[in-house]
Amino acid sequence: MRFGFWPSSGNDTEHILALGRTAEASGWDGLWLPDHFMPPAGGYGHEPHGVDPELLPNHECWTLLGALAAAVPRVRIGAMVTGNTYRHPAVLAKQAATVDHISGGRLVLGLGAGWQENEHRRYGIPFGSVRDRADMLDEACEVISGLFADERTDFDGAHYRLQGAPLVPKPLQDPLPIMIGGRGKRRTIPTMVRWGHEWNGWCTPADMRYFNSLIDRLCEAAGRDPATIARSAAAELWLCDSDAQADRLRAEQSGPWPPRLIGTPAQLVEQVADYAESGTDELNIPDFNLESSQTVEIVERFMSEVVAAL
Repeated sequence: MRFGFWPSSGNDTEHILALGRTAEASGWDGLWLPDHFMPPAGGYGHEPHGVDPELLPNHECWTLLGALAAAVPRVRIGAMVTGNTYRHPAVLAKQAATVDHISGGRLVLGLGAGWQENEHRRYGIPFGSVRDRADMLDEACEVISGLFADERTDFDGAHYRLQGAPLVPKPLQDPLPIMIGGRGKRRTIPTMVRWGHEWNGWCTPADMRYFNSLIDRLCEAAGRDPATIARSAAAELWLCDSDAQADRLRAEQSGPWPPRLIGTPAQLVEQVADYAESGTDELNIPDFNLESSQTVEIVERFMSEVVAAL
């Protein structure tokens, strides 16, 4: 199983690059960045009391990915995940091909339908209905796949139209992997089976078993080998120094969302092993719940005290 670290784009750029270098040096396999222009209207739940979350710092994802591609030379990099509504898919394909070249062929194009309403409203980006965004994602995947593969691409869809569009240079990877993020059973997962190489969702091990079974069934119905789709999960990490601290945090972090890894290193070994047994190919850990002063230490400790024990 691979392990990906997911720095918040609300940190300053030097901190993000330092985290990336630390993660790479300590053995992580991937670095992922969120594609948002601001936090959601209600925040993520970890903001200082009395602060308007929309006014907190938030750097732009794809500019940061270019910086990571140049600064961190080994690990896979990607967005977790790009909001399809924010960029025309032909423009996104061009961005992705460029970052793939900067990285030496390490980019994963994370892509999702888009969900954060306040960004669309604040910036005047059309939001549309759930069905609109699902239709747009499916068309965007077809457009991007065509641009990556063909000399010129023609496309006449309900949302996007291309006439003899070239994409030169092509990505270094052939194919450049597309990772679809989202848990939508009726539209997102079927779109991923049609076009994706990887899938990601916020999931517990039980969730992973459910979605892996669903993906396998859809692949079989579509005549696709299920083994051609990698599956990854995202979960918060709460690394504790004692059983008492772990018990207290579990009591405080009530509710099933988001999925959480809470415990001492020994307890976390068992929880991570459960993810592996559930068919998780990559476990992605965000730092949104961590103090920035702690993240470097936790990045190193998770690999040396948890992953090494596996």
